[in-house]
Amino acid sequence: MKKELTEVYCGSAKGKTTLALGHSLRAAAEGKSVIIIQFLKGKETRSVDFLEQLDDLDIKIFRFEKRDCCYDDLSDEEKAEERSNILNGLNFARKVVVTQECDFLLLDEILGVMEQGIVSVETVADILRQKDESMQIVMTGSNLPEGLRPYVDTVIRLTEDMVGNDSEQQ
Repeated sequence: MKKELTEVYCGSAKGKTTLALGHSLRAAAEGKSVIIIQFLKGKETRSVDFLEQLDDLDIKIFRFEKRDCCYDDLSDEEKAEERSNILNGLNFARKVVVTQECDFLLLDEILGVMEQGIVSVETVADILRQKDESMQIVMTGSNLPEGLRPYVDTVIRLTEDMVGNDSEQQ
């Protein structure tokens, strides 16, 4: 069996989620089961829900946040409420990895969850340590913490002008 990778799409440019969703769609077209968990985006990203409606593709999308707007636009009180929902999403991600519930897992904006201080790098590293070689994981966000580097096979950095794009293989 081929060892599946853990990949990160990060950087300052837009398009990380779009790239990851394209990768998810390709995996589903290859017959793999796909779970997408979106963080920090609220319910406003319903525009990707059509993926679940594609016949013959096994794609499931989950959002645990209750607010319509993204996390950065919330008041401090609203952020406190959403933290609990985000932690529920992270616990679900852990369950998906431990139980091998899918072949391809996209943790969209998980790096931002760490950057916001909602969860520690160690918490996410613990989830990645439980990954079986048959599962592919893609994570997105702006910055990859150094503490996750040992658990990541490929890093794709998207920059505004893409001149500084570096693809690293370990």
